Amino acid sequence: MTIDIREHAPGSPGLRAFLDFPHQLYKGDPGWVRPLRIEARRQLDPRRNPFFEHAEARFFTAWRDGRIVGRCSAQVDHEHLRIHDDATGFFGFLDTIDDAAVCRRLIDAAGSWCALKGMKRMRGPFSLSINEEIGVMVEGFEAPSMILTPYHRPYQAHLLAAAGLRPVKDILTWEHDCSEPPPRAMRAYRSIMALPEVTIRPIDKRHLAREMAIVCDIFNEAWQDNWGFVPWTDAELKKAVKDFELILIENLALVAEINGEPVAIAICIPNLNEAIRDLDGRLGPYGLIKLLWRTKMRPPASAKLPLLGLRRSVRRHRRYAGLATALCVAIYHGLKDIRVGRAELGWTLEDNHLVNSVIERIGAKPVKRHRIFERPLL
Repeated sequence: MTIDIREHAPGSPGLRAFLDFPHQLYKGDPGWVRPLRIEARRQLDPRRNPFFEHAEARFFTAWRDGRIVGRCSAQVDHEHLRIHDDATGFFGFLDTIDDAAVCRRLIDAAGSWCALKGMKRMRGPFSLSINEEIGVMVEGFEAPSMILTPYHRPYQAHLLAAAGLRPVKDILTWEHDCSEPPPRAMRAYRSIMALPEVTIRPIDKRHLAREMAIVCDIFNEAWQDNWGFVPWTDAELKKAVKDFELILIENLALVAEINGEPVAIAICIPNLNEAIRDLDGRLGPYGLIKLLWRTKMRPPASAKLPLLGLRRSVRRHRRYAGLATALCVAIYHGLKDIRVGRAELGWTLEDNHLVNSVIERIGAKPVKRHRIFERPLL
């Protein structure tokens, strides 16, 4: 049967089917929660997403017998090209039925678009950038749904391999049951907190723009040597301020200072997927009331730590070797205060042994694995 590939520009009316398809595909899967529709639309709208200030994108849907059977995006991120100069384009938002031909046609369409833009290889899934949801799930399908973590069915990675893509990186998400951290982690915490020049403080939400500028600055320095790194831009920082305004809990958003200078961050956020599971992606008046009640008055029982970073100067100083561990323990105390029973940390690169050793030190274990694929473009 013929597979029809349709191309959609960012912000176009044809994106409705693109946005609705994952819910049609995954509805009923325990690992899937439909994102808020308004946020999903904004992510693909150049007027509302500052990613498009430094990137181009196209969106593709696959149809058979009048039914949508898959979707995929293609992106060229000029900020990535400025830093890495590697002629690499990206694909993302890959969700298909279990059909190798459908997956191949979508990947071919994305690759052809990237090639027309002068790209020599294509990597993904990145939805839309490395600073958002990345990778195709290969382990952890039965784990509870978590904010900022992509979900796929087991066949999706196999279909990518069948389409001629090869794995280039695995990323890990870690789970901590919020039990008492191991003695070694507690010793590191007490040692750091005993240093007179070190302070670990919560972010001040009254001055959120200033505080998020500190977070952005430390993130961009701490992650600059990471594989595939692309910094936050000023416009993306402003968007982050708006996104975090309602969901940040001060005791879960921490800045470490040495002699009054910010040197490290740890940001943990409530798992909004718990709060929106029964909203079907709709945020009308009643949905908004439910969301505010669930996040403010009865916080979700799980949370995610997506950001943990230290300035390079601190990482090289033996005196502060336990600072990352101390931040994780401080986050644990904040989670305990609001009775959160489970937290996920990450993602981290599987081969980032330094960071992974810190996470293991606090008693966390890998719970999900996502894989990034790549292929040359002819």
